[in-house]
Parts: sequence; structure tokens; C-alpha cells
Amino acid sequence: MTAFSLAALLLLGAVAFWMGRRRAFQMAASGRGRLHSRPVYHGHFVALACAGPGFATLLLGSLLPGPPPAAVGLASFGVASAGLVLALPRIAPAFRARPLVEAVARGVFAACSGIAILATLGIVLSLVFEAARFFDRVPVADFLFGLAWSPQTAIRADQVGSSGAFGAVPVFAGTLLITLIAMGVAVPIGLLSAIYLSEYAGARARASFKPALEILAGIPTVVYGFFAALSVGPGIRAFGERIGLEVASESALSAGLVMGVMIIPFVSSLSDDVINAVPQSLREGSLALGATTSETIRRVVIPAALPGIVGAVLLAVSRAIGETMIVVMAAGLAANLTLNPLEAVTTVTVQIVTLLVGDQEFDSAKTLAAFALGLVLFVVTLALNVIALRVVRRYQEQYD
Repeated sequence: MTAFSLAALLLLGAVAFWMGRRRAFQMAASGRGRLHSRPVYHGHFVALACAGPGFATLLLGSLLPGPPPAAVGLASFGVASAGLVLALPRIAPAFRARPLVEAVARGVFAACSGIAILATLGIVLSLVFEAARFFDRVPVADFLFGLAWSPQTAIRADQVGSSGAFGAVPVFAGTLLITLIAMGVAVPIGLLSAIYLSEYAGARARASFKPALEILAGIPTVVYGFFAALSVGPGIRAFGERIGLEVASESALSAGLVMGVMIIPFVSSLSDDVINAVPQSLREGSLALGATTSETIRRVVIPAALPGIVGAVLLAVSRAIGETMIVVMAAGLAANLTLNPLEAVTTVTVQIVTLLVGDQEFDSAKTLAAFALGLVLFVVTLALNVIALRVVRRYQEQYD
């Protein structure tokens, strides 16, 4: 019944818009005076006066436990019809419909912004409160600077961390290592491909290569994980054994390489759009002064597009930090404190998923550790955004 009521209200709102717009045209043609607002605003006014109260009644009735859905639907339709009947006679040449419609639009936009802000605030507060409960049990210094990560409660007292070891340095180190490998692949390839597509490639080559690159962004991450686990990882291990290196079956190198390939489109596509947005007059001025194409790109185009390129790289970093599936399948779950890319490591997001899966009680230190990791990840991401904004503002002042 609710879906039928929604459809009926939408249809009635469309009819109200048509009737209000038509009445405004009739008023304008009757010669009674010039309309203050365009007919489309009169139509929007009648539609809002009709459908707005109807939707509010339907929402309120759906939230209340008492009335049946049929009664709520009929009540909402009746309220909407009353709104139509009351609003339609108000249309006149002197009626100020546009300010009223724009005021409602501003209110809707402000409400949407408020919802986004409240959602962000709720996420932050939930992380802070649950992380505070975790830090009541585990000191902050032990968490941030501890070198052993074993959140499970041991069965025997002689095991490592009989009550759990929550030193997160190995987790942070693994995240940093895999992210650096991924960015080492994605940033050069993505940026150079963007420069080629925007500055050197012809129209036919661009029409072929750009969609091919963007296809990489549509491949599911689990497919990348299979590729890393079944092809890249064994290939790196076989090559390492051939030259005398000991490579783990799950390594940070295989996860980082495949993750770098996955985020190439984020760098390439956004950088290409930003480079194309650089005014052609800057290129022509540089070339007119005798600079070559490569010098123009290095000294004019790239500095002018740097704010957007920084944003693209930041988006790629955030994507790399938040990736889980590739790391699980290619790098493993072992929290090893190492900078050797040939060994197995883990990341913050993988540990968050691991800690929140299972039959462990929610208020245990193991489960609460996920919120502490999430809070640290949020702070790091916020710091990256602040740095990126500073870079953007600096170069915008120079090249605007």
C-alpha cells in the first residue's frame, strides 16, 4: 500500500504542476497584468503545496505504530488534494511564486547538507566513544607504539599476549608498505598515460585508450584478488626462487602491484580531465616563447594542473588504504613488522574486518580494537586531506 500511495502522490503532484502552470499561462493571456514569476514557478508552487503535505502525512503515518497502511494512504491523498484545492486559487499576476519556491529549495538543500554533516558527526562520535572504551583497557601508548599485534585471547598463559597484544605498529607498517607499492605503480603510469592522452595522442588513439583504461575501474576487487593470488603471487615467488630470494606465498609485493593496477584509472582519468582544463593560452604562450612541447608540459601544464593532480593522487591513496579484498587474498592476515615487500603483511582495513567477524562479544577488547584502528585511519585520512588542501591553495594562488 505504501508504494501505491507514493505513486499516487507523485501522479497527483505532476497533475498539480500542470494545472498551476496552465493557470499561470491563462492569467498571462487574459491581460490582467504581467506575471511576477514565470509560469513554471507557479506550477512548482502548486505541486509543492499539494505533494509536500501529502508526503509528510504519509511519512508520519508510516512511523506511527497504530494506523493501518490503507488509512495512512487515504489520509495522505486527502491532505494532498486539499493542498491542491487551496493553492490553485492563489495563482495571480501579482503572486510571488518564485521566492516561495526558491525558499523551499534552499530549505531542502540545507536539510540535505545537515543530514550529511550529522551522518559524518555520528560516524566520528561512534568511533571516538568506542575507541575510548578500548583505551580504557589498553593504554594509548601501547596501542600506537606496541610492536606485537595478537588481539586474540590466548588459551595458554605461555602464548604471546595471554590477554591479547594490541600493538598496532605492524598493522600500520603493512598498510604503509602496500600503499607505497601501489602508489609506486599507479602514480607514474597513471600520470604519464594522462599526459600522453591529453598532449600527444590523436583523437582516434584517445577514443580507444581512455575507455580501455577506465575499464580497469569497473573490475570487481575480488577478481583482482584472484588474479593476485593465482597469477601474480606465484609468479613473483617463482621468479624470486630462480634468482635465490626467499619469497612468501602471500606477499606485500603481489598485493601492492595488483592494487596499483586497480587504481591506475583513478589517477589517469582525473589527471587527464585536469590537464585538459588548463587554458590553451598557457600552452600557446609557452610555445611562442620558444619552449618545446615537453618543456611546456613540465614547466607550464603540470604546475598549473597540480592541484587537480594532487586531488587525484589523494583519491588513489584513500582507495589503496581502504582496499581489503586484494590484501586478504594476496598479502594474508599475518601482522608482521617488516618493510620487506617479499613477506606477508596485513593492513588496517583487513584487521578491522577480521576483528568484527566471529562470535566474540561486542564489548571485548578484541572487538573494540577495530574502532581504535578505524579512528586512527580516520585521523590519517583527515591529515592527508589537510595537506592536499594546502598544496591546492598554494598553487591556485600562483596560477589563478
